[in-house]
Amino acid sequence: MLALEGIRILDLSRQAPGPYCTMILGDMGAEVVKIERAPGKGEDLIKNVPANMRGWIISKNGDVLDPAYSRNKKSIALNLRSEEGREIIYRLAKEADVVVEGFRPGVAKRLSVDYETLKKINSRIVYCSISGYGQEGPYRNMPGHDINYISMAGAQGLIGNPDGSPSIPLNLIADYAAGSLQAAIGILTALLAREKTGKGQYVDVSMLDGVVSLLTMMAHHYFSTGEVLERGKSWINGGVPYYNNYRTREGKYISIGCVEPHFWENLCRVLGREDFIPHQGATGEKKEEIYSSLEEIFLTRTRDEWFDLLAKENVCVGKVYAMDEVISDPQVVQQQMIIEVDDGDGGKTKQVGIIPKLSDTPGMVRGTAPVIGEHTREILLSLGYDGAKIEKLRQDGVVYVAEMSGGS
Repeated sequence: MLALEGIRILDLSRQAPGPYCTMILGDMGAEVVKIERAPGKGEDLIKNVPANMRGWIISKNGDVLDPAYSRNKKSIALNLRSEEGREIIYRLAKEADVVVEGFRPGVAKRLSVDYETLKKINSRIVYCSISGYGQEGPYRNMPGHDINYISMAGAQGLIGNPDGSPSIPLNLIADYAAGSLQAAIGILTALLAREKTGKGQYVDVSMLDGVVSLLTMMAHHYFSTGEVLERGKSWINGGVPYYNNYRTREGKYISIGCVEPHFWENLCRVLGREDFIPHQGATGEKKEEIYSSLEEIFLTRTRDEWFDLLAKENVCVGKVYAMDEVISDPQVVQQQMIIEVDDGDGGKTKQVGIIPKLSDTPGMVRGTAPVIGEHTREILLSLGYDGAKIEKLRQDGVVYVAEMSGGS
């Protein structure tokens, strides 16, 4: 048994926050149906992918496959601007539990697939909108991406060296932590509430809101002291020797996180600098002396040598890894965070594993990413469309049926 078995999700989202959210729910057993855009007649699917994203997309059997967040999902390709395409959505919504969309505010309404429309069809539907700034407010219609949301929320201004420009921490904060994960929490909470009320509800997830929430500790510091934290100057963002990264002999880096005094003491003893033990909270010249000394000491050994030595001495230490090192780390392997699954062609493919790990109803990968329209025919047949009608919809450009699923 899977924890979310029996829950059907319609995923209308395109960019990372929605698909990653529904991947997590799919891993836990939900049936996720991707509602993808049906390409026009003669349209090259690969060429239609933005040039800067083609390296993340692969082609399989002549069709587009987006493998990153599409496992455990089915794909139906529709033209939502057509009346018949919307009718298919309405039929799907009758039996669905959740809808996820990531359009700009107002787009879903213009397409007539918004919450108010779908809840008239199914009052139990949980409808989640993921957007940059939320459904209300002066920024609601502004376009944006992770970098914009983290800058407006104050996170980016805290990341980087004090004398340099703010660093860009991939798109982990707004897209995934503030968007995908908050959406998954909101959806699961609304489903739990539905068990009590019998009704679905609307879930509004703003990535700006999510990042502000992630900064709870920093906001509390400001509310309590009036101090505005600065980039690279606090203990949490590179402003102290005991919580920092250090370059090692071969040019790689080691991370030190000795916040608690006893861990700092352990580090100083291993480094042969017991005289630094009383000065963990040093400022000014003493802090610079300690930092400079640690920089010099860490250059005397390799990253892995330091890790092996410090880990044995109860020091908070980590290797600053590249991705090829992450996937072979024994802890990551032990935790099954890199897994091999059947690729559908008789071979195996590697993927990131599943989290959280449930003791009684663990998640699993039941299928790899579908190509666009791979399940169009299957889903339409389940909705009561016959073969002739499906072919007519295909010819009219209402749906796209992938070759591998029986289309032409």
